[in-house]
Amino acid sequence: MIQDLKKFLFKDSLIDVAVAFILATAFGLVVKSLVNDILMPIIAAIVGKPSFDDVVINLGDTPIKIGVFITLFINFLIIGTVLFFIVRAIERATRGRKAEENTAGPTQEVVLLTEIRDALAAPRS
Repeated sequence: MIQDLKKFLFKDSLIDVAVAFILATAFGLVVKSLVNDILMPIIAAIVGKPSFDDVVINLGDTPIKIGVFITLFINFLIIGTVLFFIVRAIERATRGRKAEENTAGPTQEVVLLTEIRDALAAPRS
């Protein structure tokens, strides 16, 4: 049972997921700081305040905090836009690297293996 636990805990895929989770958490903090510390103050300079949390619609005695929703929705749009541009930049960089790999031609090892395969497949006289 301990061997099974070891195999489970130290699988490459599980470690990859753990690393991805930690990086995603750190990246989330960076994006949150971008939104709260840079972009929202710019919005505050334009609109007059950094959040719309104070916007409330009163229906009788019940306040509906529509401003909180508006603030969270704007944050969502900003974070989505930032992630879009980051993913797009990564795709462009990766696409350029893949194009270089494809145009490089076969390696010397591949050429040698191809020659060996062809020599073995050739009819002997």
